[in-house]
This record gives sequence, C-alpha cells and structure tokens, in this order.
Amino acid sequence: MFRRRFVALLISLCALVGISGVLYAQMESGDRGIPPVDSSGTLEITGVHVDVSGKDGQSARYEGWRVAQRQGFKAFWAKTHNRPISEAPTVPDSTLDDLVSSIVVEREQIGPNRYIADLGIQFDRARSAELLGVGGDVRRSVPMLLIPVLVTGGTATTVELRNPWQRAWAEFRTAQSPIDYVRVSGQGIDPLLVNAAQVDRPGRGWWRNLIDLYGAADILVAQVQIQRAYPGGPAFARFTGYHGPDKQPVVTFTITAPAGAGTLQIMRAGVQRMDGLFADALASGRLVRDRTLDIPEPPPPPVVEEAPVQQAQPWAYQIQIVSPDVNIYNFAMAHLRTSPGVDQVVPVSINPGGVSYVNVTYRGGNIANLRTSLGSRGWNVEQNGFVLRMSTGSAGPPPLPPPVPPKPQPAPPQPQPATPPAPQGQAPRGNE
Repeated sequence: MFRRRFVALLISLCALVGISGVLYAQMESGDRGIPPVDSSGTLEITGVHVDVSGKDGQSARYEGWRVAQRQGFKAFWAKTHNRPISEAPTVPDSTLDDLVSSIVVEREQIGPNRYIADLGIQFDRARSAELLGVGGDVRRSVPMLLIPVLVTGGTATTVELRNPWQRAWAEFRTAQSPIDYVRVSGQGIDPLLVNAAQVDRPGRGWWRNLIDLYGAADILVAQVQIQRAYPGGPAFARFTGYHGPDKQPVVTFTITAPAGAGTLQIMRAGVQRMDGLFADALASGRLVRDRTLDIPEPPPPPVVEEAPVQQAQPWAYQIQIVSPDVNIYNFAMAHLRTSPGVDQVVPVSINPGGVSYVNVTYRGGNIANLRTSLGSRGWNVEQNGFVLRMSTGSAGPPPLPPPVPPKPQPAPPQPQPATPPAPQGQAPRGNE
C-alpha cells in the first residue's frame, strides 16, 4: 500500500516538474522573434537589380547604389502613376541623395571590379511623397493582429524561436499597405499568448482579451509550409492566409524555388504576394470583421422590487383626561378609541371629577400626529414630552366639526316615451 502511494506521488511530481519546465522554456529569455521595423515615415521599392563595373569593388558598389536610386525612383513613380517606366521623370543624383533615406541590401556580390546586387530603396515620405505621387491618405483596414505560423518538419511555430517567416514579416514595410498590421516581436509573454495553438482556438472570450491586449480589432493568420527535396535542394512553399477567429481561408498560393535559393528570400517574396492578396480581399469586402469579437454590453442592473409598505411601528403614550364629570370622561374615551391610528386604549387611573390617566397604543406616527388628530375633534391638547393632556373649555364635551357635505350626484337620464307604432297601411305622421 505504501509503495503504491509512493509511486503515485512520484508520478505527480514528475508531471508537475514537466509542466513547469515547459512553461519555463516558453518564458525564459532566448533567441526569439525579431521586433518589427517602423516604416510609417518611409516609402520603399524592393527588388531593384543592378550589375555595374568599376575600377575596384568599392567604386563599383558605390556606382551600383547610384544606379539603384535612379531605377528605384522611376519604378516607384511608374507603380504609383500606373504608367510605363519610360515615362518617369529623370531626377538628378543630388536630389535623390536628399530623397533616399536608406538602401537595403537584399543580395549582393562584390568582385574585383564588378558589383551585382538586388537592393531595396527607401524614400523619405515627407520629402518624396509629392514627387512620387503618394501625397494622399491611404485607406486602411482596422488594426489586425498578424500571427505568422511556420510549419516545417511537422512542427508549427510562431515567435517561440526566430524563423525566416517571422523575420520576413518583421522587415516588411507596411507604409503603403492598406492592411494595418499589428505585429508581435516574440518578447515577454508573446510566446505564451500568440503561438501556433492559439490560431485553432475558437473561444471568443480569449480572442477578445488577446486583441484588446495588443490594440487590435481583428485577426489575420499567415501560414506557410515549406519543404525541400533534400538539404539545399529545390524548395516548395505553400502559403495560406486566414481571417478571423474561425480561421476562414482567404488566400492560397505556392512558390517553388530552385536549388540553392535562400529560405529568407522565399519568405520575403511570399510576404509581398500575401500582402497584395490581403489588400485585394479587403477591397472586395471579404475581410468583414466578426461581430462576436465585440465586447458584450454589461448586463442591465437587476430590478429591485420595492418592499411592501410596512405599517408604522406602534408606540405607547400616556394621555391625561381633565374631566369635570363622567360625561366628559366618556366622550374623551370614545374620541380616543375612534381616532385614526389608535390600536388600544387602556385606562390606568379613572377620576371623573379630576384627572384620569390612560395608556394609548398609537400606530399613526409620533405623538404630534395624535395631538393634531385630537385637536381636530375640538379638544384642547397640551404636550409635555410623551404625555398629552386633554381638556375642554366648556362645561360640556367639545363640539364636533361640521360634516363635509356630499358632492351632488348628476341626475340619471329620464327614459324617453316610446312612439306608438303606426297602423298597417298608414305612414307615421310627423309633427303638424
């Protein structure tokens, strides 16, 4: 018996340590995701290919960047104006140096006197927007929480470890995209909240808390599954975009790359294409926000039923009756018993030729109400604390107030005499 209990305790401890280890592994600092770049103040054109020669490698590289600035400006102008590149204006290099904020090297090869590269040109928005024709505001979607999911080797990850798919989204310039992406960096509690398992949870309560925490209003899931025929060989990547808490498919496409193609290069191409397809879905009205993500209104306050009006608490007062004779005493007792709110009248000391003492149980409120009630019946009432003294100013009982005359009732309608029927064959005669 003791051995069984010991084994059960040991299994429980191992399970607890295992769970704690998983949580620690997810929360410990490590090589996590990449913080997204801020591209709100830049305009970018990517994939500018240059192949130039020079007296040495550095001169060729400098000349290649000059050529990339010229080609990038014309390509961006043609893209925004929907015109051929041949119609783009020619801008001097001195002006381009002021417009270009940075050059992103996507791929480059530097030789002794030759430079071959694929570059990205970033223009300063404030300086170049008017020349490039992007001065107006871009219609954007509601803030959408983006969850990048990479499936490789049968394992799905998001920001638990650094991966090329999350890096491609972190480096993506969103300034010109109509989708307002909310991207996570993988730091802090991001691996616990925004992981691959979260995208399959349908619970609305958890989704509401998640998008509220990251300042978003909707959800986009960008998933890619990449396979290679052999290490370093041809690659096959299948991209799928989902929308909403129910993971509704929006876009699907594939990209194949020859042997030797870098994974990051494939991912960057997938990000560019998926963003364009997301933009088309937004324009066609397919990215409609699920109303179940709205925070429900608080329930109305409960209706409090009014408690029934309780009868006033009875109080006991002492009444002193000044009665010259028994007749006045009897009248006083009769008035006390018939006063509104009086429950009980108990004589304590009867003295018809002097002062009699009576205890009265009164439910009509305080003693002032009882005094007013007796005064309205013609008695002279004096109050001393919780004691009333009744007396009359004459030798007889006090006169009663005149009765209120009844309201006159309208006379009932008098029945009208019936008109005798006319004889057969004769018409009724009218008034002559």
